[in-house]
Order: sequence, then structure tokens, then C-alpha cells
Amino acid sequence: MSHKIETTCVQGGYTPGNGEPRQIPIYQSTTWKYATSEDMGKLFDLEASGYFYTRLQNPTNDCVAAKICQLEGGTAAMLTSSGQAASFFSVFNIASCGDHVVASSALYGGTYNLFAVTMKRMGIDFTFVSPDCSDEELNAAFQENTKAVFGETIANPALRVLDIERFANAAHAHGVPLIIDNTFATPVNCRPIEWGADIVTHSTTKYMDGHGAAVGGCIVDSGKFDWMAHADKFPGLCTPDDSYHGITYAEKFGKEGAFITKCTAQLMRDFGSIQSPQNAFYLNLGLESLHVRMPRHCENGLAMAKFLKNHPKISFVTYPSLEGDPDYALAQKYLPNGSCGVVSFGFVGGRKAAETFMKNLRLIAIETHVADARSCCLHPANATHRQMNDAELYAAGIAPDLVRLSCGIENAEDLIADVKQALEQI
Repeated sequence: MSHKIETTCVQGGYTPGNGEPRQIPIYQSTTWKYATSEDMGKLFDLEASGYFYTRLQNPTNDCVAAKICQLEGGTAAMLTSSGQAASFFSVFNIASCGDHVVASSALYGGTYNLFAVTMKRMGIDFTFVSPDCSDEELNAAFQENTKAVFGETIANPALRVLDIERFANAAHAHGVPLIIDNTFATPVNCRPIEWGADIVTHSTTKYMDGHGAAVGGCIVDSGKFDWMAHADKFPGLCTPDDSYHGITYAEKFGKEGAFITKCTAQLMRDFGSIQSPQNAFYLNLGLESLHVRMPRHCENGLAMAKFLKNHPKISFVTYPSLEGDPDYALAQKYLPNGSCGVVSFGFVGGRKAAETFMKNLRLIAIETHVADARSCCLHPANATHRQMNDAELYAAGIAPDLVRLSCGIENAEDLIADVKQALEQI
């Protein structure tokens, strides 16, 4: 039976049987006991479902992953230790040394560094394109060895809205999947799979957890991309895996389960970036109120954006749901119920004014965090994006004086009052 997203937030992923715990149990165990070696052997051969070592899978994690899978409308999902791990796994599962990926240039700084520096060292090249590039520029970015396209629904912290449908069409025309990081929008405000995305990732540390309690990530497969139709591009999924008894994932598990099964059986086995069951439990508590919190985040974000837009010391405000924003039309298409609680803005006085503003905040905390129930603020050029030079900052849509303000679920008037008094100190 299909339920509305609000009901899925609360009850999805886990249905207790008679006399079983109402809340998802925390399976705080590294291993599982079996009666015979043959029973365990079936698990190692992927011939039976079950658990043998938490480094690969854990029942607590799987219940929470199933909930997120339902929220996004996918067919399979897995939790990872962080959003960074989810981004890495989602690409590395189908691209390896000698391959190429097209990515939006408007990305979280950590993701940009992962792609442009670390994965480049692994032999995977990335071409970064502006989210508002022309169709000709987008298609020109593809190469014979391109294996995926990557973008963010709402870029962090540039707050650019990706035209998911257009990027999906381009990806599919070149026979590759579109991977979308849906962290800022969450499935409450946007479900990228409905617009053509094939793989969806999350930093669950953000709105999904919502309380700054547990780092984590998630990958969801739409189950719609036909890997076997492009078998020459994806040998890891479409040819036998000698490290797993010659299994061909796309044949054995179909397009609905091949991607996540390979990601678990290979990458989680070898890298071990598992989310702890305790963190998965905390994540589930956050998910239960996600549908209640997101409208308040968006309400506060819009109120803050409107205030800042009219302030004489503010040079620009970026907020997709603010009328007049360059991406307002895209936000109305993909995010009609609201975008997020994050507002980015700059100062007439430039970088120095931004630093003065940050020093004088009282209620809003300076944190390397975002998308929390408590409001927090960050100057990316001095923090998350400090590895970038000015040219790279501007390419990612980040000015040196840009401040990212994450509006929590407090009273909007109190948040605006704090920002107002800090601006008066400039």
C-alpha cells in the first residue's frame, strides 16, 4: 500500500510484527551467528539474504535506508558513514581509472575537492559545467569515456537550482545515468527521480537528521537505468565480478538492484564506510519529523531573504524561492512547496564587512554545519571552500564575501533581529 510522504517519514522502512519492538531496534553487533558454514557460504555467494558482518550491512541501517528509499521513490538504497562517502561511492561504483564524469560546477566545496583533486589522483577526470550552460555547452562536455553526470538539486552554498530534467535528458542521450545530491531539498520538497534522475544521494547529516547529532549519508537507486543496454560502458555491473564468484550484477539483480548490490558487495566491503547502527537510529528519529520541520525551515528562509533583500548594507541575496532570484522559475518548477532554509548573501563592504558581521552574531552560531534545527552561519571562503582560489570560488558561484545562513526552526523575528543588530556593527 502506498502512503503519503508524511506517513512514510513516520512509519516507512520498518513494520514490527506481533510482540516486536515498536521502534527500530539498534543491532549493536559486529557479527551474526550461523549454524553451519554452508549457511554462511550462501550469504558470501549472494545466494541468500542476511547479515554476517556490520562492515557491509546491518539490519538497523537497512530499515532506515528502506525508509529513505520509499521517500525518494527508489528501488534500493544503502546508508554510508557520511555524505562524502555517498558522493564517492555513487561515482566510483561505475567509474574507474581512465574514465570521465560531467559535473555541475555549483557544488559543495567538499564534493568539488573530492572530484577535482582526490578522484583525479585516482585517474578519473571531471569536466565542470555551469548549471545554466547552454545545451550545446552541456553536450560538448561529454566524452567517449564519460560514465555519469553529477549535480545538486540546490547547490551548497551557491543555492543554484539544477534543471534536473534537462541534465537528465543530456545524460540519457549519451547513455549514462544522472546522479543528484538532494541534500538541501530533501524528498519532502523535491523527488529528483520523478524528473529523470537515476541515482540520488544525501548527506543525511543535514535536514534528514536535523539536529546535529549524527554524521551519515545515503545512496538511492531509482531502478530505472538499464545498465545492460549500455553494457560496454559499465563492465563492473555487466560482466562477471571475479572477486564475487563471477556474479554479473545487472543480470542477477536486474536494473532495480544491481547498483546498490555492487556498491555494498564491492565498495562497502573494501572501504568499510558504513554508518554506525547508533547513528542510523538517530537518523530515523530525525526522519520522523522531517515533513514537519521542512516547511518551517522554508518559511524562515524566505522571511530572512526578504529582509536582507531590502537592507542597504547587503549587495546581493540568493534564495531560490525569493521572487526575482535568477533561479526562481526553476524553483517554482522543481520546488513549488519551498526550497530550503539556507540563504546566501554578500555585503556592500565586501569580505571585511562579512567578517565583521560574523563576529557580531549573538543568537545564530558560527558552525561548519548547515540544515539544522538551530540556526547557524558560515563564511565559506574562510571555511568549507577555503581550498579554492578566487577564480574557483566564482566558478562555483561563491563570492569571497558570501555568507551562508542556515535558518533553523526558531522564531523568524528573533533570527531577523540578530541579523539586524550584527549588520548595524558594520
